[in-house]
Amino acid sequence: MRVMVLVKATADSEAGMMPSTEMLEAMGRFNEELADAGVMVSGEGLQPSANGKRVAFDGSDRTVIDGPFPATGELVAGFWLWEVKDMAEAVEWVKRCPNPMSGPSEIEIRPVFEAPDFGDELTPELAEQEDRIRAKAAGR
Repeated sequence: MRVMVLVKATADSEAGMMPSTEMLEAMGRFNEELADAGVMVSGEGLQPSANGKRVAFDGSDRTVIDGPFPATGELVAGFWLWEVKDMAEAVEWVKRCPNPMSGPSEIEIRPVFEAPDFGDELTPELAEQEDRIRAKAAGR
């Protein structure tokens, strides 16, 4: 199963506070463990929301909203995409993770939808299209 592991933002990460050398070293060791175990598919840290944009949808209308965005605790400061056997394995990996922030922080784990989750709505043609898209994206 694939899971998206979301590192929640904090006031410090939103203020642009960069991690210490010690944190970068600890996170590097953890990421290497993930890669060596075949768990890590990808992962990156994200710049503060002040450097981002949101696009709000309402029917055919699109509105661009400049950051920063409120509700720091609901923002994402980084992510991993992992391949694990089940949610319990993902939880065990997260429990081994160094605290990604200098103070209290949270990491959220969310399962990624897989083709069978869509049932009959995902026609064979749509499944083939999804396979083509994944192959193209992997070939970057």
